[in-house]
Amino acid sequence: MRNTKRFKQHGMAQAVATVLTLLGAQMALADTAVDLGAVGTAGTGTVKSSQPQQGDANYEAPTQPSLTATEPQSIINQHYIEQNAAPGANYTDIISIAPSVMSVDPNGPGGMETQNITIRGFQDGQFNVTFDGIPIGDTNDFTHHSTSYFMNQDIGNIVVDRGPGDASNIGYATFGGTVAVASKNPSNTAGMTPFGAFGTWNTKLYGAQFDTGVQQNYGDGKAYISYKNFTTDGFLTDAGQRRQNILVKFERPLGDETTVTFLAMGNKLHQNVSYGTTLDQLQQNGYNYGLSSNPAQQNFYADNQDNITTDIEYLAIKSRLGTWKIDDKVYTYAYYHQGFNGGALGGAYGIGQYTANGTTLLNGNTLTSFPNDVPGNVLNNNYRSFGNILRLSKEYDRDVLDMGMWIDRQSNDKSLYEVDWTQNGAFNYPAGNGYANPLQNNIDTIGSEVITTLEPYVQYEWKPTASWTITPGVKYTSFIRDVNFPILNGHNPGSESSHDYAKFLPALTARYGVNDHWSFYSQYAQGFLAPKLQLLQKSPPVDPSTIKPESTTNYQVGTSWSDNRLVLGADAYKILTYNTTATVPCGAATCYQPVSNIDYSGEEFEGTFRLLKSLSLYANYAVNNYTLPSGVSPLNNVPHISGAAGVIYDDRIIYGSLIAKSVGGNYSNVSASGAPLYFGGYTITNLNLGYKPEAYLGKNTRLGFQVNNLFNRSGLYTSINSDFNGNPLYYVLPERSYMMSLTFSL
Repeated sequence: MRNTKRFKQHGMAQAVATVLTLLGAQMALADTAVDLGAVGTAGTGTVKSSQPQQGDANYEAPTQPSLTATEPQSIINQHYIEQNAAPGANYTDIISIAPSVMSVDPNGPGGMETQNITIRGFQDGQFNVTFDGIPIGDTNDFTHHSTSYFMNQDIGNIVVDRGPGDASNIGYATFGGTVAVASKNPSNTAGMTPFGAFGTWNTKLYGAQFDTGVQQNYGDGKAYISYKNFTTDGFLTDAGQRRQNILVKFERPLGDETTVTFLAMGNKLHQNVSYGTTLDQLQQNGYNYGLSSNPAQQNFYADNQDNITTDIEYLAIKSRLGTWKIDDKVYTYAYYHQGFNGGALGGAYGIGQYTANGTTLLNGNTLTSFPNDVPGNVLNNNYRSFGNILRLSKEYDRDVLDMGMWIDRQSNDKSLYEVDWTQNGAFNYPAGNGYANPLQNNIDTIGSEVITTLEPYVQYEWKPTASWTITPGVKYTSFIRDVNFPILNGHNPGSESSHDYAKFLPALTARYGVNDHWSFYSQYAQGFLAPKLQLLQKSPPVDPSTIKPESTTNYQVGTSWSDNRLVLGADAYKILTYNTTATVPCGAATCYQPVSNIDYSGEEFEGTFRLLKSLSLYANYAVNNYTLPSGVSPLNNVPHISGAAGVIYDDRIIYGSLIAKSVGGNYSNVSASGAPLYFGGYTITNLNLGYKPEAYLGKNTRLGFQVNNLFNRSGLYTSINSDFNGNPLYYVLPERSYMMSLTFSL
């Protein structure tokens, strides 16, 4: 139903030069304790807490390495997130500061799923995303939906792990790394914390968190419930979003050696989504043109909308039995997506048109043409996963034996129908589908798939001395995809197949701790990625055994330093990939083609230095290279060089940060003639100010002010889709925006 390759340094230099003039005005937000020990390799290990203090480098650092890491990783702690994340920011917006990460939200922070995220050149779908250790993903192509799960108010930390991890690292796509998002822990103190924010593009957030504190009469259990309501009109025209999110987390000890944790989250999202705009549309309708308010056009906002409902629940138990440790987590999560879109993209039919108007409707037993009606389609993509993660460890003096298993079963139903939006969503029967029976032409795709994933692992942490830890291990991954699509992409019969993609994945890591503040590490590990569903969606049907899974062999070395004055990490990597596929344009969808092998290599650096008691300097820098087979187009959204620099001021009452992220030139998509599109580099500078007026408005009152894209950098920055005629659809950098926020306690 219709419902009304050069690194741009001048920008960074300008940002850093401006810092000294802004320090006097910079003000602060939060006073939260951060435990950097909550993070280990692949976001699953732990280290002893160093209890850094406010103002220390290892407290204020936007990103920092771990002293126990055995591969390159960047920790983004809760303090940085609370002070710098925009009210509606997703995890993709937060990690954009990290080395080798490229990510821009085209509709403003939190206003839309990020369209171009890459880590070291690996695209979304080639790396893991986990929430509290649970791998989350759309098994169609292993991509993620950044607006559909945790909101930043509930995030305790994020670890960007750049590599497949050790044998204990689980997930659908260990191929290119893991983004490990962890929820906050309940507070020991009872209280109510309302919060709100408003700003540019009619952006608003309001919500509250209630903490029970430790309940001594109920077994020392503690919990919190958090509710958020986020709305924005968005930077792009008629591309608004409404989002509601609620999360409950409960922890309770059972005796001295056992803890039980329960978490439940629900998210409801409505959004109007633009797939990008042509150059003609930008010239005629303005820089921020996204969707149209004209119901006669196929990019009319009411005909291009998503209604998405998601949830995640888990029950976890951690226990110690002598020299054994047990960590077991049973979970479920779901994603229910109903999408409405205009017809197949095709800009040659005029501004705002995707393809020629015109539909064919069923009138009794007769097909009748309506040449001026607006065509479109309705998508349903619904899946739910059930799974269990069991981890066991046995201590042998200094050594540790780790073993475990992850099992997951995801059921996915999908359908796509042709409709006539002028006739309130009546079925459209276009001749293009070409069925023998024209009364089936309204169906593009209908079917289901079931995916069963099994990953047992074992590894041994050998400590020949107090300084050395050498960990060999192996993981077996089995990915069984059962596909049953009676109708697929306009073909009948469609596709029916079943295949088990399996592989042993060895890993060997070594870490040398020089002292309490300095360590070195090296890694050899293999990664794995099963074929995407789209590679099987062919007619005539494809034999799934003829499609090989993608895999990587990773070689990495690095070093980490961390104390209260200096945090520093540096690494170098070489990654050999096999049976790789790359994204290619195919209208509004994402398509994949085999490109054989790709070799990646590079160097990364990140560091924070406490210059004065309350003043720190931050920088990171990354060089990312790749080598392609002859005749293959450049990879999308892979800058050769990227980096960040800025300053942070924090004296408990006043907080301020001015940080610029620069992204070098890169390619994305192709022109109508098939030539790769090159986009120049850009620098985005963000200013975050805060003030904590304890003497006037209460202990936990925080006032915040943010400016995103302070210097109003503009221009085309990527193209993900093409129209029906092959013309690129572009996204532009969102203009400067402002946000005011208030948090207080009752």
